[in-house]
Amino acid sequence: MIATPTNLKDVLIIEPKVFGDDRGFFYESFNLKKFQELTNLQLNFVQDNHSKSVKGVLRGLHYQITQPQGKLVRVISGEVFDVAVDLRKSSASFGQHFGIKLNAVDKKMLWVPAGFAHGFVVLSETAEFLYKVTDYYAPEHDRCIVWNDAYLNINWHFGGQPQLSAKDQKGISFKNAEYFA
Repeated sequence: MIATPTNLKDVLIIEPKVFGDDRGFFYESFNLKKFQELTNLQLNFVQDNHSKSVKGVLRGLHYQITQPQGKLVRVISGEVFDVAVDLRKSSASFGQHFGIKLNAVDKKMLWVPAGFAHGFVVLSETAEFLYKVTDYYAPEHDRCIVWNDAYLNINWHFGGQPQLSAKDQKGISFKNAEYFA
């Protein structure tokens, strides 16, 4: 397993070692000991989530202001463009974002620490998205920044209008969002 830093402090691209031949492949998708050695983080993942979406579905930019969740995300079918936005006011990268295409072919994962908003858009016909989280979902603390916020100016690598949930349609601007210390 390899961890590669991104332009955002603490956000990492995680690449598992994949063993493959003409029969298929095998890889260890998660190993707590190796993850802790790579990241120097002592985390407790408490929940695994799995979503399936069709092309053009955009989920995000979500975060929980209380009970914030660190997320280890990956795609097991299809391809998405995945985005993390730093909401930590004390961070040198506050207000900046990082985006990466995640897909079932290269099997890369993204570590998005607590204190970040997160979202993705489906680029393939369908995509299945898995994420491990460090705290339980608390809908009363759920927040959403609008996907097309002018200040963030995220290139989602998707043309046209994405499909949004009712919650995501009500997303607020980055400048009006609640931040972390």
